[in-house]
Formats: sequence, C-alpha cells, structure tokens
Amino acid sequence: MKNESTLIRVSAAVMLLAGLASAMPAMARDANRTKYPVVFAHGMAGFDDILGYDYWGDDYGTFVLDPCDKFLEVNCNGDINDGQRSYVSSVTPFQSSEVRGYQLANNIESYMATSGASHVNIISHSQGGIDARKAARLLRERKGYRVVQTHVSVSAPHRGSPVAKYILDHYANSITETLANYYGSVVYGSGNDAIAGAKQLVYNDYDPNDGVITGMKAFNQKYPSSTSYVANSVSLMTAQSGSSLNPALWLASEFIYNIDGDGYCVDDCNNDGAAGQGDGNPYERDDDGLVGINSQQQGYRMQYYECWGCLDYVWERPELGYVSDINHPNRTQMTSSNYVINQDHLDVVGVGPDTFDEMEFYAAITDYIADRGD
Repeated sequence: MKNESTLIRVSAAVMLLAGLASAMPAMARDANRTKYPVVFAHGMAGFDDILGYDYWGDDYGTFVLDPCDKFLEVNCNGDINDGQRSYVSSVTPFQSSEVRGYQLANNIESYMATSGASHVNIISHSQGGIDARKAARLLRERKGYRVVQTHVSVSAPHRGSPVAKYILDHYANSITETLANYYGSVVYGSGNDAIAGAKQLVYNDYDPNDGVITGMKAFNQKYPSSTSYVANSVSLMTAQSGSSLNPALWLASEFIYNIDGDGYCVDDCNNDGAAGQGDGNPYERDDDGLVGINSQQQGYRMQYYECWGCLDYVWERPELGYVSDINHPNRTQMTSSNYVINQDHLDVVGVGPDTFDEMEFYAAITDYIADRGD
C-alpha cells in the first residue's frame, strides 16, 4: 500500500513537470523568424553605431536584433530567433528626406544584392519613417515590383513637428548649424545640412522664397502611404508628459516649447509646424517631447502589450481606420490617444533613463511581421 501511494505521488509529479515543460515554450518562446530581412531606418541625428553603441539598441547600446547565437554570449537579445536576418542602414544624419530616402533605397538595394533577398521589411524611427516612404517608392520603380512588405513606423512626424519650426524660427544660426553639421560629419560623413533637415519636418513650405519646395505636405503628396509601394503600413505611436520624459525633452517642454498635439484641423491651422492644431491644453499626454500624436499615424495604428513572463506582442487596431492620405486623417485619427505607448521619443531607441525594454519591444515587432508571413 505504501509503495502504491509513493508510485501515485511520483506519477503525479512527473505529469506536473511534463505539463510545465510543455507550457514553457509558449511562455518564453523566441520571436518567430521573418520571411524577409528586417531593415532599420534611423531618425535625424541617427547613426549605425558609435564605438559599439548601437542607435537601435537597449540602454547599454546592444543591438535589439542581435540573437544569442554564440557560446556564452551575454550582450544579445534572447527573444530573437537565431536565424533572424536584419540590416541596419545608415544615412546622412542631417538632411532632407529627399536625400536620405534616396540613400536608404540605395542601401537596401545593395543589401538585397549581397544577401539575395527579394523583399524586405522596414522598421523606422522618427525621420526614418519619412525616408522609408521615399525609399519604398524608389525600390518599386527600380525593381518593377513591390519590394517592401511591412513598414513599421515608430514615433515618426509624418505631418510635421512643431519643434522643427520652433528651432528654425528661434535657433537657426551659423553656430547651431555648424555644430550639427560637424556632428553629422563625425558620425557619418560629409553632406550634412541641418537647415534642410529641419525644413523637412515642418508641415508647410518653410520659406516660399528659397526656390525649393520643402515640408511634409508636399512630401506626403509625392510619397503617399500607398499599397503600391508597401504592402502593409502600420504605426506605433508614443506620447508622454511630465517628469517621465527624458530629462532633455522635459527641460525643452518646460522652458522652451511644449507641444499641444491632439487637436483637429485640416492642414496647419495654427502655424505651429504640424498639421492640425492643439486642443488648448499642452500639459497632457499628447506628444512624446518632439512629435504630437496628430502627426504620427500612417496606415493602421498598432497596440503594444507588455507581457510579464512571456513574449510581448503588438497587433493592429483597424477600428481607428487606415491612414493612406497622410495629409488628411480624420478627427479620431488625429486626436485619439488610444493605444499610444507611454514613452517619450527617445525611449524607444535606448536613450535612458527609463525602464522601457527595447529588446522585448523589437522582438514583438519582429514576431508580428513574421506572423503576417513577411
């Protein structure tokens, strides 16, 4: 009888352990591998890496899609499939998206030639989201087919940034321009033009008398969010307020300029540099320190969910509608804070101090792209 009781307990323990083992892969699994490589497109002042510190990294500068595929490797992302392919593009840090988008297209085309990839997916941040739309169109025209499968835009000023106009209005001088261009030359090379970069991010043509049509309004008409160039366009939007902002962004919002980024209006009705207008309350969670939520959506908006003990995940929220005509989203798309990630503009690319898990975030995006079959 004693032996029979012991046998029952041992059998129950074995069954429990087997059940836990079968459940663990579902809880702690890697992100699925995408069919096509993931290309990263950085924002203004961005770079590939500086002395091993990656723009697309966590708070310690470790690349977010670096799989732990080497013996005893520590600085890596344990949530990434060992076979995941990725490519980090580097373009001129300070320039218009006409120039940067052309460079991005060239970089992708070169990568495709060496890797043998027929299509790519793009994850972009800030101005990189604008560059990606030009690159997608150029690749379609060059290759004769739609190259970009999924484009995930993170914190991008698709309809302009009030900060860009404020800087041009108050701080555009030879000293700041020289410093910005010098930085760009150090991290990338020659060809930087900080003024052209800032003019790109203002909604309307900033200077009608300079002989060049600039700004997001004209750019969006030329490079729309079209399924002819990108099969699936989605956006992850960020907004944060108060002292939770990155200290530099908090100081800027408190003492220089605080964005009011969730009012509705066709075009730039209050001439602040971004399409729409404020709702009269700049002290709310309607921007990420640099870009208002009325500027960030292209395609479908996405929701990000942080899952404790399992892989984070993102998914589309089609109920808010698809933004294809970027210059004319509807009222809800310009003003709704639904599904906006509570982080500032810099948190999502590893600039601390913050508690945001960049490794899980980009693993979740990769998993989303893979589950689509891209």
